[in-house]
Amino acid sequence: MAKVEAGMEGMVDMYLFETTTLIDQLDEILLRTEQANEFTDDDINEVFRIMHTVKGSSAMMGFENLQKLAHKGEDMFFIIREDPSKMKDIGFVYDLVFQMSDLFKAEIEEIRSNPDYEGTDFSEMIAKLENGAKMLQGELEEAEAAEGGEHHPTAAKSGGVEAANENQSVIRVYFDQDCKMENLRAFLLLNRLKESFDVIDWFPKDVENNSESSATIQEDGFLVTLNKADVDEALKVVEQSLNVDTYEIVTDEKEESESAAQQKAAPAAEQSAQSAPKAEKTEQAKPAAEAKKEAAPAKKEAPAPAKKPERAPVQQASSNSGKQSLISVNLQKLDQLHDIVGEIITTESMVISNPELDGLKLESFQKAARELRKLTDELQDSVMSIRMVPLVGPFQKMHRIVRDMKQKLGKNVELVIEGEDTEVDKSIVDNLNDPLMHLVRNCMDHGIEEDVSERIEHGKPEKGTIRLSATSSAGEVIITVADDGGGIDTDRVLQKAEEAGLLTKPASEYSEREINNMIMLPGFSTNTEVTEYSGRGVGMDVVKKNIEKSGGSIFVESKRYEGSSFIIKIPLTLAIIAGMEVRVGDVIFTVPTSAIKQSFKITNNQIIYDTQGNEMIMLRGECYPILKLYQKYNLETETTDFEQGILILVEADGKKVCLFADKLIGEQQVVVKPFPSYLSRYNLKAEGLSGCSIMGDGSISLIIDVNNVIDKQ
Repeated sequence: MAKVEAGMEGMVDMYLFETTTLIDQLDEILLRTEQANEFTDDDINEVFRIMHTVKGSSAMMGFENLQKLAHKGEDMFFIIREDPSKMKDIGFVYDLVFQMSDLFKAEIEEIRSNPDYEGTDFSEMIAKLENGAKMLQGELEEAEAAEGGEHHPTAAKSGGVEAANENQSVIRVYFDQDCKMENLRAFLLLNRLKESFDVIDWFPKDVENNSESSATIQEDGFLVTLNKADVDEALKVVEQSLNVDTYEIVTDEKEESESAAQQKAAPAAEQSAQSAPKAEKTEQAKPAAEAKKEAAPAKKEAPAPAKKPERAPVQQASSNSGKQSLISVNLQKLDQLHDIVGEIITTESMVISNPELDGLKLESFQKAARELRKLTDELQDSVMSIRMVPLVGPFQKMHRIVRDMKQKLGKNVELVIEGEDTEVDKSIVDNLNDPLMHLVRNCMDHGIEEDVSERIEHGKPEKGTIRLSATSSAGEVIITVADDGGGIDTDRVLQKAEEAGLLTKPASEYSEREINNMIMLPGFSTNTEVTEYSGRGVGMDVVKKNIEKSGGSIFVESKRYEGSSFIIKIPLTLAIIAGMEVRVGDVIFTVPTSAIKQSFKITNNQIIYDTQGNEMIMLRGECYPILKLYQKYNLETETTDFEQGILILVEADGKKVCLFADKLIGEQQVVVKPFPSYLSRYNLKAEGLSGCSIMGDGSISLIIDVNNVIDKQ
C-alpha cells in the first residue's frame, strides 16, 4: 500500500474502494449513453458529480496527480453542463474520458500494490483534456486536440523516457536494419533484462501487443531505464542479444547520448561514426527544456496487485427503519470469519463423532448435537451469503472490451448480457475478470466474421451478437460466452495441432468435441499473424488454467457457420463444499456431490472391455470407463472384486468416468484445506487431488479433483 500523509493511513482502503466504484459508474454511464446516442441532463450532472467527488477525495488523500486529472475532466463537463447544446458531435469526449478512466484504474492498482508509490505524471493526458475543453468552446479543431500528446507509436519523438533521478540511467537500443518485428525483439530484450535487474521504465510501452511501435523503435530506438548501478551488467545482456545493432547510455540532463555507443562487429572509431546519426535524433527534436517536457516518463503499467484487503458490500438492516443499508467491510475480516466458521464445522464433527461416545445412550446430548448442527448450518449459510456478490461487475466490464474492439476491428457487434444478478463467492468473482476478457476478445477477433457478406450468405443479420450469460444450478454457476460467428473450422484446427506436434493419437480418432477443445492447448493458435489481440499462442490455455484454479472447468461447443460457445462451470464457493465420502482401503476420499451423477453396484458379467483391454460398464446404452482408485493411488485393499465394491459415475467437461471404491460412507459438508507446502513439488492437483479435509474423528480425507481425474483417464 502506498504511503500517504500522516493520519490518513486508515482511509486509504476506503478511498480506493469508493474511487474504483465511481470510475466503474463513469464507464457504465459512458457506455450506455454512447450506445443510446443520447446524453441526458441527468447523465451530464452525474458525470460532473463523479469527477467532482473524485477530485475532492484525491486532494484530501494527497494524490495531487489524480486530483488534477479529475479536475480537468470536471472542467469539460462543466462546459457541457452550462451549455448542453455542445453535446452534439462529441465523439472525442468519450475517447478522452475513457482514456482518463483507464489511467485512474491503473493508478489505483499502483497505489494499492506499491508501498513505494510515487505519483505518475499525467501532464500528457491533462494536455489532451485541456484541448478537449477548448474544442467544446470552439477554440480548437478536433485534429489539433488529438495532438495533445496521445500515446501512440508516432508520438513522443523526444524519447519518451528519462531517468527520474541521478541514480538512474537510460539505455537506448537500436536493432539491425530490416530485421523486422522490432517491437517483439524489444519485448524479448525487456524480459531478459527483467530477469536480472530492476527495470524501472521503458518506451515504447506497448511493444508486446502493438506492431506499429516498431516504427518508433526504428526511428528513436528502444529506451530502458534502470538503476545506474546495474547499467554495466545490463549492457552485457544487451550486447549478447540477437539483432542488436548499437546501444548507448542517454545522458539524462542534456537529452543526448554519451559516447558510449557501441557496435558488436565494427572497430570503435567506425562504431562512433555509424551511431552518430541516430544519437543526433534526440538533439534535433527541440530545445532541451521543451524536449525534456515531451520526454516525461510514460505511465507505468501497474504490476499485478498482490492480494490486498478489498472491500465487499454487506447488507445490514437499519435499526431505525425497515430499509436496507450498505456498509463497507474489509474483505480480510470476512476471510477470517469464514475461516473461523470452517473450524467450528470441523470441531463440531470431531465432538459429535468422537469414538469415545460409541455405544453410549445420550439422548440429551444427541438432542443438543442436532440443535448445534442446525445452528452451525445457519451460521455457515449466513457467512457464505455475505461473501456472495453478483456477477454484474465483471460482466459489465465486457461492454468496454467490445466497444474498443468494435472501433479497432471495424466490426458491427452487440453484446447481450443475461443473468448478471447470479451470485458467486467474492474470491471466485475476482478470478473471472481475465478469463472473461480473453473469451470475449476471442469471440470478437476469431468468432465474428470479418466480411459482413459471409453473414448474409448464411442467413444471419449484419450485426453480430456476443452473448454473456450466467445461471446457477446444483451448487455451481454456469457461465456461457457465445457468438453467432463463423464457428470453429475443425479441419484447420486439427491441421494446426498436428503441425505443432500437439496430437497424442491418430488424427482420425479425434471427435469433433475433442478438436474444438484443442484451441485451449498451450501454444495453440490458428492466426498466421501476430495482432494486438491474438496470434501468439497464449490466451486460451491461460483461461483454462485460471478457471481450474477456481475449481472450475471449461469446454467448447461449436457449429460451423453458426457460432461457438465457451461454457464455464465454477463452484459457488471453494472453502466449504458438499461431498460424498468413500473409503478405499484405509484411506477416505471426498468426491464433490456436484460432480456425482449416480452410484450403483454391479455384477462381474456386466463388465465389458475396450480394444486395449480396459474395463468399461454399459449404462443406459452408453459405455463408461472404470477407474479403480486403489490402482490409481497404489493403495492396499481387500475390495478388488467389482461385486464387493461400488461404482460412482462422475462428470466434468461433458466427459464421464466411473470411480471404483470399497464403499460409500455418507454425504457431509467438508472444509477444504490446501495441502502442506512441502507437498507442492509432487503436483498433486495434476494427479486428481485438489486438497484435504479433517474428518470428525480427526482423520484426513483427500478431496478428489474430478476434472483432472478424467483428463488423466
